Amino acid sequence: MTQTITRSYDTYEQAESVVRKLKDAGVTDSDISLVGRHADVDESHAGEGAGVGGLIGGAAGLLAGLGLIAIPGIGPVVAAGWLAATAAGAATGAVAGGLVGALTSSGVDEKDAHYYAEAVRRGGSVVAVRTTDEQAPAVVAIMDGATPINTVDRRTAYEREGWTQFDPEAPPYVRPSL
Repeated sequence: MTQTITRSYDTYEQAESVVRKLKDAGVTDSDISLVGRHADVDESHAGEGAGVGGLIGGAAGLLAGLGLIAIPGIGPVVAAGWLAATAAGAATGAVAGGLVGALTSSGVDEKDAHYYAEAVRRGGSVVAVRTTDEQAPAVVAIMDGATPINTVDRRTAYEREGWTQFDPEAPPYVRPSL
């Protein structure tokens, strides 16, 4: 049986490292998805697609199809894999709900999908892997070994701010100054 394992990370670099380790462990490109914010990508790059390689260096060869897409409510992200293809389709109306719809259609619980979309909106990155039950423990070990965001703690922090679910109509998120 196939399952989807999803984790969020504070930085694109953490997510990129996870993808590298998954590939080294034998997980194929077709089973790995990455959607995230990268410091070198902003609104001015949203239409560049394949030109993303020049922006983010060696990561372009990380996954087949790595490129830039604009996701409703999130904006431009670096994305690759089956999740990115579904979210990109959502951006053109093929699937309701953008990233949330892409995640739920892959088997992620709707509450979790809203959290993952919000995590990306706020500058994080998400890695999702389709895997067999037999391969799942190794995938979980790799993903959890990279110190993903604690979903419960982060969702609680969002809720303390008044957040209830991902809103594709929300204004762009601006991190508070420290």
